[in-house]
Amino acid sequence: MIKSKKVAIVQSCYIPWKGFFDLINMVDEFILYDDVQYTRRDWRNRNKIRTANGAQWLSIPVEVKGKYLQKINEAKISDANWGKEHWSTIKHNYAKAPNFKEFKDIFEEIYLNYTENSLSLINYKFLTAINEILGIKTKISWSNDYELLEGKTERLLGLCKAAKATEYISGPLAKDYLDQKLFEQENIKVSWMDYSNYPEYKQLYTGFDHYVSIIDMLFNLGQDTTKFMKSFNHRI
Repeated sequence: MIKSKKVAIVQSCYIPWKGFFDLINMVDEFILYDDVQYTRRDWRNRNKIRTANGAQWLSIPVEVKGKYLQKINEAKISDANWGKEHWSTIKHNYAKAPNFKEFKDIFEEIYLNYTENSLSLINYKFLTAINEILGIKTKISWSNDYELLEGKTERLLGLCKAAKATEYISGPLAKDYLDQKLFEQENIKVSWMDYSNYPEYKQLYTGFDHYVSIIDMLFNLGQDTTKFMKSFNHRI
């Protein structure tokens, strides 16, 4: 009998939102797909936080001049002071959050003392730290751990086969291009992540915004963060 295994394949992102971590928690192996082209003004190097003046972008400066075809895992940081600047902004806007002190030391250590200049590795550092906070045990691997095939769907299918997946959970945007028949021919089920109907929680400042970094939930909710996520069983 074939053992079931769920796999997701997604580009790394900087301090992602809650849906990213729900997807990680729903699969047995999460493959960071950083062998694809780096895209500017995207989630690879930036994310949003809440402030008194509305949502604010935190963007990691990346070397892009003359590097239009570089892959995500080739992208390098262009300003070594980015961590200090981001942490200063985060502290300014979240110091009064109910659970800021609970996680302050974890994030401060990364922002002020992690000197890696690879965007992929910086994203990975935050990703694994947040996984540990949330109690997520999913295996994290890299696409370049496996042989990569040509073709958009073919490459994703090849990664799933190499990882011995029986089910591939994809983000909904891939419906526009993914050839599900190729997966069906290999007896790999394709499922679609549903990012709708998240419950609201108490945020600092006026209004509510679902589409901010998960650090907003951590600083506001602390250990109750997973109660407002989809992949954990103890929902409120």
